[in-house]
Amino acid sequence: MISGTGCGMSDVNLPPLPPVGGTTSGRNVVDVLNEQHRQILSLLSEDISDKEHSVLIATLSRHLSAEEQYLYPAIRAAVPDGDRIADRELAEDRELLQLMTAKSPSADLVAAVRRHVEADASELFPLLDRMVPVEDMIRLGNRVEMAQEAAPTRPHLSTPVTPPWNKVIDPLVGVIDKLRDVATSRTTYARDL
Repeated sequence: MISGTGCGMSDVNLPPLPPVGGTTSGRNVVDVLNEQHRQILSLLSEDISDKEHSVLIATLSRHLSAEEQYLYPAIRAAVPDGDRIADRELAEDRELLQLMTAKSPSADLVAAVRRHVEADASELFPLLDRMVPVEDMIRLGNRVEMAQEAAPTRPHLSTPVTPPWNKVIDPLVGVIDKLRDVATSRTTYARDL
């Protein structure tokens, strides 16, 4: 377990936080991912415009990439039977990515997104809250936010989904996606709608 000064080894294999007055502050991974879930759910609607659809796909792509880079490895490291849980979530993410390749949102995509959000909220997040020290939860939150910004904005079914390769490949693919987004004037953030 990590002391309040930010020294020591992490339970989820992350470097320690720098000491800041003896306390750890920041948003933890559950807060960050819950905010992303709220944003994704707000983008789901039956009458979605092309622009809103591109934002939904970009937001989901970034979200899934960040979860694959940090959430699932944390589940593997800290939770009993974490390998089985992470493998199940990765399989569901692959299904979600496949549904995201359609030109317009389907009822199947909406249902899959809702299942994803519910599984995280009802199973994964409570497990992390019980099993992972608060300092590690904050470290994970920081990394998820950074990974999300560098992540691809389109679904890529052939890229790696586990570390270390997804942490290398996703930011590279993200750069290419962002260049394509600029070249095609594609909207990828809800704030730009």
